[in-house]
Formats: sequence, C-alpha cells, structure tokens
Amino acid sequence: MIGFALLPFVWLVNAVWFFREGFVKEEFEGQKKIKKYVILSALGSLIWTVGLITWIVIFNYNRVSWGATADYMSFNIAIGKP
Repeated sequence: MIGFALLPFVWLVNAVWFFREGFVKEEFEGQKKIKKYVILSALGSLIWTVGLITWIVIFNYNRVSWGATADYMSFNIAIGKP
C-alpha cells in the first residue's frame, strides 16, 4: 500500500537506507544485487522528481493560456497570471 501511494519517496528511502549495505560494508554474497537495487531506486526517484518539477513549472507558466482546460486540471484555481 505504501509503495503504491508514495512510490518515489519509498525509492528514495530504499536508496538511503541500503546505501551502506551496498557500497560501504565488506563484500558479501548478494551485495551486487543490493547495489543494483540501490542505484535503480535512486535513479527512479530522481527521474520522477525531475519529471514532477518539470510538469509543475510548465503548468504554472501556461495555466492562463490553456484556459478552461487548465482550470479543469486544477484543484485550486489561482487568480491572475503567475
């Protein structure tokens, strides 16, 4: 349930939590797999965050010119231009 609702945040927590196991501790069986998942979790969280920030910026700059379509996508409708 948590992964479904907050997946990018869970990826970030996973990358931070298991970083030491994958990269700092002495080599052990399964460490390569942990490294792989730590890297993929950090990369997935970064890509998702960049995508979200990009969408927020694009939407806020174009909200007024998109007219009613942007109003239908908005939860809160800001008054005026950004």
